Amino acid sequence: MFRHILVPLDGSPLAECVLPHALEIARAFTARLTVLQVLECPSSRDGTPAVDPLDWHLTKAESEAYLDGVAERLRDHGADVRKACLEGRPAERVIEFAHRSGVDLIALSSHGQSGLSGWNVSSVVQKIILRAHVSILLVRAYELVSKRLADLRYRRLMVTLDGSHRAECVLPSATGLARHHKAEVLLTHVVRRPEMPRRAPLSAEDVELTNRVVQRNTSEATRYLEHLHARLSPDISEIRPCMLVAQNASIALHELVETQSVDLVIISAHGHSGGSRWPYGSVAVSFIVYGNTPLLIVQDLAPDELEKNRPEQVLQELKGH
Repeated sequence: MFRHILVPLDGSPLAECVLPHALEIARAFTARLTVLQVLECPSSRDGTPAVDPLDWHLTKAESEAYLDGVAERLRDHGADVRKACLEGRPAERVIEFAHRSGVDLIALSSHGQSGLSGWNVSSVVQKIILRAHVSILLVRAYELVSKRLADLRYRRLMVTLDGSHRAECVLPSATGLARHHKAEVLLTHVVRRPEMPRRAPLSAEDVELTNRVVQRNTSEATRYLEHLHARLSPDISEIRPCMLVAQNASIALHELVETQSVDLVIISAHGHSGGSRWPYGSVAVSFIVYGNTPLLIVQDLAPDELEKNRPEQVLQELKGH
């Protein structure tokens, strides 16, 4: 469940593609929205500001006016909206604001004023995703959406589960959105075929062993999805358990999103195999890097539970000195 949603914007139409999604999630959970713009002041080689003070004052006034206009549009649809205009490096300031202000969801467009590119997310967005350590909503800027804020409706949500309690942290969010939109929910579980590495073709015994493992895990997965279906049915009107058997879980899930015309993928940052060393597990990373559908990643760990990577450790040590 989300209480405070941060929406970073840069003034571009591409960045604003996230607004309908942020509005609908805020309405579903009665959450507060904060629209934020970070102004990056160009600097000369010696580090001094390379902009005329009067021009900079006008730039800040334009940003305030822009944010006022966005906030007013959102308020017209019943949203509780605040605004913030900051100066500095965009990714760092967004992350600092999120941690300082108790933000529990950052809604991001994949691209902004730098334009579309061959990369699935821009460099600034990638930095925020990797370092924010809170739940993330990622909307693909290259997908056409209605310019009218209130036109968005989720018809089909896909929830990926692996049987772990960590993966189930997505269920409250999925339930709230499904109720708000009267959407169908695909409860998805992938049974992976076990790897049997060897240079020669598998023997009959190897094939039999593999099939037995798959059958065992399929039976367990079936019971698990049936249990979840019964548990969630009082709150969600349309639920469809969907079990897949595949060698590669990520590929199978991406194909399911395409064939089932899923409107929003909801996934936990980690599953049963995930630790605290990295902010996301392999399936979540696959959807960030290669997904084409709006993505909601629910972070199952608090920021202080995630291990700092080596660059973060070095930076902290330098600041400490």
